[in-house]
Amino acid sequence: MEKSKVLIVGGTGYIGKRMVRASLAQGHETFVLHRPEIGVDIEKVQLLLSFKEQGARLVSGSFQDHQSLVNAVKLVDVVICAISGVHIRSHQILLQLKLVDAIKEAGNVKRFLPSEFGTDPARMSHALDPGRVTFDDKMVIRKAVEKAGIPFTYISSNIFAGYFLGGLCQPGFLIPSTESVVLFGDGNVKAIFVDEDDIAMYTIKTIDDPRTLNKTVYIRPPKNILSQREVVQIWEKLIGKELQKSSISEEQFLSSMGGQSYAQSVAMVHYYHICFEGCLTNFEIGEEGVEACELYPQIKYTTVEEYMKRYV
Repeated sequence: MEKSKVLIVGGTGYIGKRMVRASLAQGHETFVLHRPEIGVDIEKVQLLLSFKEQGARLVSGSFQDHQSLVNAVKLVDVVICAISGVHIRSHQILLQLKLVDAIKEAGNVKRFLPSEFGTDPARMSHALDPGRVTFDDKMVIRKAVEKAGIPFTYISSNIFAGYFLGGLCQPGFLIPSTESVVLFGDGNVKAIFVDEDDIAMYTIKTIDDPRTLNKTVYIRPPKNILSQREVVQIWEKLIGKELQKSSISEEQFLSSMGGQSYAQSVAMVHYYHICFEGCLTNFEIGEEGVEACELYPQIKYTTVEEYMKRYV
């Protein structure tokens, strides 16, 4: 079967650059949108040039120029959006809605993957403010995609390993302590941790798969469905030392959000739903979803223990 041509929007971002590499690694003709808005960001320019050296094609296009987006979309079969919202609501919605309009006008795209790559927003209508804004935004995009009749795949990749494992699931930390850790409640609520490169690999696998068409794909590596306490135990085993443990109750955690910035409060709400509520694991995947590790057992994913060895 001929592989799809892929356009990646947001290819210089945290997850986007991994999408580019995974697409190239799996033999897809890969196009990366080069936006004039990149300005004089030399690191992003150099990253784009490195993609070009690896065989990607750079395509000029701007969210301020509708026709340029349409022209870029017409070159490919699949569009993957990996732009970051960075908690700026109107910005992320506006850009993705412009992309949806371009895809609709182009009329040739057989699959669109909007920028999700986290908790399934369709299951988060109960989320607390202000954190629910992230999920509400993603649902706005989903509704626009489906109203336009664009074939889609939604990727629910759960937790980016680097953001949670590095801090032993504690907000504000990216390097694990060798001394102490604060547990959320009893620390026994399960979450799902996924290596960022694995997220990209599973995502690219879905784009030519009829089983994932108009479905939500959940990435749930079986060995990586762990509680905070289990993550800490893996770290203790790696360093050969037991950490001093304290805990924070649900009430204490919620009250600690007072006085924080908007972006911090959004992030803390996400931690709350993941670490106290268990929103990543407290449901069964229904008929509208499929699980990536079951679809692609040939992919050897990175386990939590393997991931954390880099910090030793």
